[in-house]
Amino acid sequence: MAISQLRSKKKATGGVYHKRRKQKQYELGKPHNFIKFGPVKRKKVRRMGGNTKEILLSVDIINVADEKGKAKTVKISKVKKNPANRNFVIRNIITKGTILETEIGDVIVTSRPGQQGSLNGKLIKKA
Repeated sequence: MAISQLRSKKKATGGVYHKRRKQKQYELGKPHNFIKFGPVKRKKVRRMGGNTKEILLSVDIINVADEKGKAKTVKISKVKKNPANRNFVIRNIITKGTILETEIGDVIVTSRPGQQGSLNGKLIKKA
């Protein structure tokens, strides 16, 4: 079944809004994309207007910026903490704000991996 991004059918008072028209294609959404910790896999997705967007499916490297702003690519060791959902740590799911353990220390994810084709973060604690 399609994921709709229409307003709710119920009013705040408990009443019901009645349908005025059918659903439009531009109001449809996509199912949530959970990015796993594993070998790098990407997928191209068609967006509105025929544009394409590259999204991550799984990743094992991250672009890290240190205190000076110098960036380097490092390997991820494990998912340490995820403020979005504690069960994501068990399932090795990476979201924005996730704390990852890497070769050079702990890194917090600053990019949105479900929306972008790369994983970026900043160093918070050196190893």
